[in-house]
Amino acid sequence: MGRVGYQKYGLAVSGSADHYSHRMANILVGNPESSAVLEVTLMGLKMKTLKQTVIAVTGGDLTFTVNGVPGPMWSSVKVNEGDVIHFAGCRSGCRAYIGVIGGISVPKILGSRSTDTVGKIGGIKGRALKKGDVIPFKEQSLLRFQGVRRRLPENLIPTYTNTFHLRVILGPQEEAFKEKAIHTFFSSTYKATKDVNRMGCRLEGPIIEHTAGADITSEGIFFGAIQVPKNGQPIVFLVGRQSIGGYTKIGGVITVDLPKLAQVKPGDSITFERITVEEAHALLKEKEHDFSILKSYSYS
Repeated sequence: MGRVGYQKYGLAVSGSADHYSHRMANILVGNPESSAVLEVTLMGLKMKTLKQTVIAVTGGDLTFTVNGVPGPMWSSVKVNEGDVIHFAGCRSGCRAYIGVIGGISVPKILGSRSTDTVGKIGGIKGRALKKGDVIPFKEQSLLRFQGVRRRLPENLIPTYTNTFHLRVILGPQEEAFKEKAIHTFFSSTYKATKDVNRMGCRLEGPIIEHTAGADITSEGIFFGAIQVPKNGQPIVFLVGRQSIGGYTKIGGVITVDLPKLAQVKPGDSITFERITVEEAHALLKEKEHDFSILKSYSYS
């Protein structure tokens, strides 16, 4: 779920970009929610199962198959030694997550198993996976999955299109923008450029005008922060973001919408809606209530 407490030293938080899919993948295989999972972006990952186990694939639909047969998403799936798991291409969303019973068991570095490819730490040698890598997991008994398939209720399974609506809390530098600019931001549609990655998502659309320039004294950048540099085109920051930045921020995406932000890919459209802190808190409590019910519920 990320390397917490090290931004002050210049390290990215990292961890999964879509925390909702990450947590659900672990719940489906009976792991603690923060257990390490694999994040798959867009397409191409192919793996062979070396030992029988149970997995769950959540997040974006990247054409998940087992031995060439479409595999069920948002569900526990038993895989046997020699089975080939493949993600052939993106249908919707951007990132999928693979939870495995017992959790991925690479060593913890500074308190986390997360891979930081910029800092080159965590995961397997601090880099993306490559051909020949063996991914270790903590083996556990599969008895509780004999004849049982866990599947997430349909009302809790998100769907992704090419248009995303993100709710935003204004600030912390809203006074740096003209009133007209704030109206433009919340009434316009922005498109994700080719510059979309785990660090951030550059957008293009109507210009957001500053009152007296874009520069501020550099300060910490949070997950979901919407920075507006001199060109007036917003950038939304994700889990791989740098620690600090020196441009004004018009707002921040609320916690419950951050998983949607993680599924945005180049060419997708984004609109923003202004809400209050109190509304954001109520939405978060509602979402966490869903998690608390699922963790205590036996389903098939």
